[in-house]
Amino acid sequence: MSLSDPELAAALAGRAGRLLSRFRTGHTDLPPPELGKAADAHAESFLARALACLRPDDGVLSEEATDDRVRLRRDRVWIVDPLDGTREYVAGRDANWAVHVALWEDGAGLTAAAVAIPDLGVVHSTEAPRPASTGSPVMLVSAGRPPAFAAPVAEALGLDLVGMGSAGAKAMAVVRGEADVYLHAGGQWEWDSAAPAAVAMAAGLHASRIDGSPLRYNKPDPYQPDLLICRPELAERVLGSITSCRA
Repeated sequence: MSLSDPELAAALAGRAGRLLSRFRTGHTDLPPPELGKAADAHAESFLARALACLRPDDGVLSEEATDDRVRLRRDRVWIVDPLDGTREYVAGRDANWAVHVALWEDGAGLTAAAVAIPDLGVVHSTEAPRPASTGSPVMLVSAGRPPAFAAPVAEALGLDLVGMGSAGAKAMAVVRGEADVYLHAGGQWEWDSAAPAAVAMAAGLHASRIDGSPLRYNKPDPYQPDLLICRPELAERVLGSITSCRA
């Protein structure tokens, strides 16, 4: 039986996450840099082979593969991050790493996606989207490179500022109601945000650039400068605070 695109996204993200968990357990002898590099390659190999077999006519944009510009002539392109949050994965001390699988279609944008959080045993997807849970007064930012204006924005909104790894882990924390806002600036790539944004929007959350403009994918240059994911009732206030605090 063939899988629908949302079903396939969820299946691939979940399978890749389980492979990565087992890979880490079986390679405790590798030093952190080598473990991260080998794990990235392991997950990339699985996802590339699966997509080539199951969706041979589609393009692919992956963090771990050379950008095949043929994707720009495809009507369907899978945007994947085989291991988001490599530092957290290697450390093995928390659940802040993820696998991202998303499908972009010409004229429709992101139409299917999944974010696996393997250490929680959870796959969030657009296959059967559930409404986001009631939020907590927290703004999540990158643990390593938070935006310079994040602290004043959080203060203006009455939110606690918390650093965290992995774009997917942060976005899904908002979906689960563990935070109200995920704010990022300073640069990402399409594979960092495609699946998290699609799953968040399917759950009823707001997702955009930090100036409120739409997120766009399968661009010639896959650089994505910034990202805002938040509860929809907070979007206007958050965007206004960002504008004020950046002025």
